[in-house]
Amino acid sequence: QVQLVESGGGSVQAGGSLRLSCAASEITLSAYTMAWFRQAPGKEREFVAANSESGESTDYTGSVKGRFTISRDNGRDTVYLQMNSLRSEDTAVYSCAARAVRGFAKSAYDYLYWGQGTQVTVSS
Repeated sequence: QVQLVESGGGSVQAGGSLRLSCAASEITLSAYTMAWFRQAPGKEREFVAANSESGESTDYTGSVKGRFTISRDNGRDTVYLQMNSLRSEDTAVYSCAARAVRGFAKSAYDYLYWGQGTQVTVSS
């Protein structure tokens, strides 16, 4: 069955960086739009970033634009989220999601496959 496994989370101080990875199996990643979502304690899950099947087109939520970069390596079936200039507000569980329908979507309901999530904690 399709599996998405996130890694790379951890604890960093404000201003630091982390690189999250999402390894996919049993799918051809080039056929899927990929996205990252996050959910902080007591808050709803929110869209963070997405990229197209080729990785050439990207979309970001305004709060991370200029700080985060989503990319992919279809040869390795892996999607990445490079996070720079991290803030305490970025603290959340970050999840990778896959969508077979072409086009960006910012709703979690539009994504079929999900990873288990990886914790990112940013301290001041």
